[in-house]
Amino acid sequence: MLSSFLSYIVWDASPSVIEGFDRLRWYSLLFALGFIISQQIMVYFFKKENKDAQLVDKLTIYMVLATIIGARLGHVLFYEPQKYLSNPLDILKIWEGGLASHGAAIAILLALWIYAKNTP
Repeated sequence: MLSSFLSYIVWDASPSVIEGFDRLRWYSLLFALGFIISQQIMVYFFKKENKDAQLVDKLTIYMVLATIIGARLGHVLFYEPQKYLSNPLDILKIWEGGLASHGAAIAILLALWIYAKNTP
């Protein structure tokens, strides 16, 4: 029943937020909004628990780097390892695409562990 319903849905969304302006993509806009909103939520929690809200800046840097680097390395290692191991400099060609959310999740967990160990 569900599969027959889903066959009527045609997903043909434009990757650009504004037509004719290919630099702003939905994916990057949602990444940025996720970072901004989560940072504000964490500031609220830190203040509520009487923690130094300045520490959220450090946490945000950890999260942004872990998300981007982890998502890229996740794609490299899980989906196209032979391509990238034969030409490692292609890993840096982020404009050619390739992110994996599970790579980001693993890197975020690692970054949170490092942050917790190094933060008073």
